[in-house]
Amino acid sequence: MIRLETSLVGLFFACWGLAALEHLGAVALAGALPLSLYPLYSIAAGLGWISGNVYVIRSRTVPHRLRRRVLAVYLLGPPGILYLLRAMAPRPEQLAAPLVPIFAFGVFAVLFLVPLVLRPPRPPRLERRR
Repeated sequence: MIRLETSLVGLFFACWGLAALEHLGAVALAGALPLSLYPLYSIAAGLGWISGNVYVIRSRTVPHRLRRRVLAVYLLGPPGILYLLRAMAPRPEQLAAPLVPIFAFGVFAVLFLVPLVLRPPRPPRLERRR
């Protein structure tokens, strides 16, 4: 993979790891960031839109054999940030709305797919004449 994707994998892995450690009770993050649902869903929408657009741009330059790996980085990595933000919400809010992380991933996924569906067609290659 490319340097950008490698560094993003590290960031996303750290976010997923912290969210998992908080879920297991090894780290106490609850209450560190009282973020309401509208800002969380707005962040999910923004991350989905940006990730989808960056994937479309990067997939044009990445070799065909690496495209699935790059897709995995941009589709499965950024939700780690969302799950971490939700893990930092106060515990009573987390217990009152347990499906919020799934809905946030849904918002992310829908807006990730918009640039993929609406991507402009590739211009035809011009063959060189010898």
